[in-house]
Amino acid sequence: MEPDATVAAVDAQALESEARSAIAGARTLDELDEARVRFLGRKSELKQALRAVRDRESGMTLNAARERIEEAVALKEEELRRAELERALSEERVDVTFPGDDLHIGTLHPTTLTRRVIEDAFLGLGYEVLDDREVETVEYNFDKLAFPPAHPTRSPRDTFFLDDRRLLRTETSPSQIHVMEAKPPPIYMVSIGRVYRRDEITPTRFPVFHQFEGLAVDREITLADLKGTLLHVMRALYGEQRQVRFRTHFFPFTEPSIEPDVSCPICDMQGCRTCKYTGWVEMGGAGMVDPQVFRNVGLDPEEWTGFAFGCGIERSAQLRHGISEIRPFWDNDLRVLRQF
Repeated sequence: MEPDATVAAVDAQALESEARSAIAGARTLDELDEARVRFLGRKSELKQALRAVRDRESGMTLNAARERIEEAVALKEEELRRAELERALSEERVDVTFPGDDLHIGTLHPTTLTRRVIEDAFLGLGYEVLDDREVETVEYNFDKLAFPPAHPTRSPRDTFFLDDRRLLRTETSPSQIHVMEAKPPPIYMVSIGRVYRRDEITPTRFPVFHQFEGLAVDREITLADLKGTLLHVMRALYGEQRQVRFRTHFFPFTEPSIEPDVSCPICDMQGCRTCKYTGWVEMGGAGMVDPQVFRNVGLDPEEWTGFAFGCGIERSAQLRHGISEIRPFWDNDLRVLRQF
């Protein structure tokens, strides 16, 4: 047994000596890695000897040699890395007069840019800008806005219901009810946020979109005030050159009701798919607040008058920038978004 242990000790010393010599002679990290694999790798002589050990003394001798070799490798690696850093600091210079690399800076989404134009227009008129909850109740989304019980938008085919009482708001109009219940007139507010409808995707419609909806409640407000307000906002969005017209319509919560249309920028009123070949694109709905809505929030319609309106922001952005489809606003196609 003693002769085997002595031979193992002699072999360990020889291996360690050879390994230290190879490690000391390494001039690069690659050469050091080669030496490490040669003497400490899975197929190295030292690892093979450790697998063959059958007595405690030989194992202790070989393990001690392995630890010393690993320590030598670590020290040499630190030395080589330090030398490489010093070389880089001394040889690699940076000319601070060279122009820097161009940074890829993101841009605001066209919907956000259009929203800011709308906010600025209404803030300039003295309106309060706010957002509200997207999950609404049937009471605030329909009942208090004077939607009749059989109105089509109350159907699950048109609206995303969460249960019998709650839904994803179909418009931002419930915010008007919340504000009228929270404080007395005069009220000048515009609610901006995301709304949901079971709409078919078309060049101007999408099931999810952003809407801005305004309300003015005061004494002696007329339809002329509504038209003047909408013209001001449309000019801020589209410029003085774009034509705007108003058509009579019907909405449950306004009486009388009108619809503002804007001349189509895609075909210059010659007729195209975007404007359904009419030359005009519908912007939304508007009108004088129905007296029943005032009664639903405890206001006297004999004392107070007001107007309300609502338009889609994506459609506004579409017409503002002359984009024929509304879908690119939701596709997140960088080829489109980088233009803004």
